[in-house]
Amino acid sequence: MATAGKNLSFYEKGSLPNGKDFRIAIVVSEWNDDITSNLLKGALEALTENGVLREHILIKNVPGTFELPLGCQFVLEHDTDLDGVIAIGCVIQGETKHFDFVCQGATQGIMNVNLEYNTPVSFCVLTDNIKQQSIDRAGGKHGNKGTECAVALLKMIGLQNELEK
Repeated sequence: MATAGKNLSFYEKGSLPNGKDFRIAIVVSEWNDDITSNLLKGALEALTENGVLREHILIKNVPGTFELPLGCQFVLEHDTDLDGVIAIGCVIQGETKHFDFVCQGATQGIMNVNLEYNTPVSFCVLTDNIKQQSIDRAGGKHGNKGTECAVALLKMIGLQNELEK
């Protein structure tokens, strides 16, 4: 297991760019909101701890994880000054193949938005077998994947800015 013995919330703060000038959107799935709200909390804490001003963070909700790619596209089209987006969702395995289709669609769609808009979009989608695994990754014993994805977004924005100089 990739997260065994790993705290997703640990990062070297000194290795991140200061986000004081960054404008970021977070698109959050309402499905499994007890999990996604904790992921959002972790992302917000990491962003603000690294200089991103709260008034420079736009938060928008979508019904479910499958809608995340279009929600990310909407915010990027609406606000062309955004430096990056975090897509937050949670899909828990059920008894049907629906899980596979939602996960595949969200993954491919978010990747496509990254490439089409040439803007970092961080993939903060939990795809777990049982709810406890999601709880463990949304502020539980494995830390918070929202924190990890915010850190990844800051690093990607920093890389893009560095290369554009």
